[in-house]
Formats: sequence, structure tokens, C-alpha cells
Amino acid sequence: MTTMRAMQLDAPGAPLRWVERPLPEPGENQLRVAIAACGVCRTDLHVVDGDIRGPLPIVPGHEIVGRVDALGPGVQGLAIGQRVGVPWLGHSCGVCPYCASGRENLCDAPGFTGFTRDGGFASHCIADSRFCFALPDRFDDIHAAPLLCAGLIGYRAYRLAGEAPVLGLYGFGAAAHILAQLAVGQGRTVFAFTREGDRAGQAFARRLGCAWAGASTEAPPERMDATILFAPVGALVPLALKAVKKGGRVVCAGIHMSDIPSFPYADLWEERSILSVANLTRRDGTEFLALAGQTAIRTQVTAMPLALANEALARLRLGAVEGAIVLVP
Repeated sequence: MTTMRAMQLDAPGAPLRWVERPLPEPGENQLRVAIAACGVCRTDLHVVDGDIRGPLPIVPGHEIVGRVDALGPGVQGLAIGQRVGVPWLGHSCGVCPYCASGRENLCDAPGFTGFTRDGGFASHCIADSRFCFALPDRFDDIHAAPLLCAGLIGYRAYRLAGEAPVLGLYGFGAAAHILAQLAVGQGRTVFAFTREGDRAGQAFARRLGCAWAGASTEAPPERMDATILFAPVGALVPLALKAVKKGGRVVCAGIHMSDIPSFPYADLWEERSILSVANLTRRDGTEFLALAGQTAIRTQVTAMPLALANEALARLRLGAVEGAIVLVP
């Protein structure tokens, strides 16, 4: 094989275009991955819709599961045919103050899979071997894919939410459906917030163990210790602040969000806080994937052919997805 297939973004807002390219060769510390599955994430929508801007053309996709197809110089600990996962954080400089202090998620010169370097809406991709993960054996390729961003970013947000016995999740999509299972399994009470009228989404949340599910505008049965916002809707921040206890946290887990409207200082007072989540670290990845391998977490997926990537994105944009969509080359 001398060529690869991909769905390529040429301009913000444009449909992805099917292309064939020469098969790339891995460089220093890189490997080539023959892709078996790639999850479709809300961040992919932000890339395609131009909410966040990077170099173009680009192949989106950053929840990649595949097998090592070729090794570049310097790769250690990996072999041809080995299964790997490729996440959003594709590279960090390793020398800036953030990397030096264990905060590579805030690196000054990062590389991001499917945003600044070609990603997984393709048959093959190039990845930095040092930023790839081993995956739990109990997940097949399709069901493992959502773990690599929905799971990883959700887990980082979960850690930042702190010890919250009562936890609220706003936006019950791919990330929340994984995180809800982890939180319930660890004995927390979870409330799920969905779009107005999304009865199917609320029923899905209850099936996964959430104690209550309702619209984002509804008041939950009790005040929460922390909330995590996966929905990229700034207007939810004041609502979440009103719904948390004294000292409660509102964690904004997306890479992009609409503007947050003004709100009275009284809603923030009593040591409530708002914080954002930026990317992930490799430590987040190894910790979460180990947990996923040991717990009863299951991913709900709909598999679609790679050629239908535009349809998959449209379904995600409309919120017409239960769990996650995964593209298969």
C-alpha cells in the first residue's frame, strides 16, 4: 500500500472532503498507525465550524485506535502490530515551565491531534510514540475510541471537581455518559442536565445510574457540591453557580464555550469557584485508562463508515447521538 484515505477540512465551515494521499513516513520518535476506529468529538465540531482556528487543510479526529504500522527512529517500547490509542495532546515541548512542572497540558508549544497535526478521520496517521497509550483489553477498538477524549478530558474535569459527593453533569453526551458511570461506581450521587425536552437523553442518564435527570434550566433535587459543564453554552455557568453549595465548584470542560453572561457577585460569593479544563496530561491518560480497565464502565457507540464523517458531525451538532459516534475506515 502506497496511499492512504482521509476526510480533509479545507476551510472553516466547509464539508470534509474525501482525499487520497501518499502514505506518510514516521520521523524521529514517531510511529505510523493503521487506524481501526476514531471517535467523533465535540472538539471536532469546533475545528470544522471554525470556533477554534488552526492550520488548514487538516484531517480532524483525536480519539484514535489502531495498530502500529511503521516505526520511526528512536521509538522505544512499541512494536509493529501493537494496539495503541492516540489522544488530543499529540506533543509537548518538554522544556517550558509548564512541562517542567508536570503541567504539559498547558505547554507553550504543544501539538494537537486533528487540529495542528493530521488526525484520525483517515485510514492512517502519524503520531508521537511518547504520547500514545496502551488500551484496556476489555474494550474492542470501536468501544475504546471514546475513552481517548470523552473519557480522558472527562476524567481530568472529574479530578478538578474535587471530592464532590453530589455531582452535576451539564450536557449528557459522550463524555458525561462515561463519567457518570465512573462517579456512580465510586459512590457519588450524579444529577444529569440535558437540553430542554430531551426525554431520551434523560432516560439514558437514569439507565446509567444517575439519581435525577432533567433540563438544564431545572433545579435539581438538592444543591450540588460540584458541576461539570460539557455543553459549550456560557449561559449555563450562572445556572450552575446557583445550583452548587457554598464552596462548590463549576468546572467548564470544553475547549470552546459561548460567552458567559454577567451575573450577580452574590452567586459566586461564599467561596464558590469557576475553573476551566485545558487538554490533558499523560498522567491523566494512564490513570483513567487503568480505571476504565478495572471498572464496569461501558461506552455506548454508534459506528459509521469514514466516508459518512460529515453526516456524523451533523448528527452530533443536532445532539442526535446517544453516547458517541465512532468512524471506521
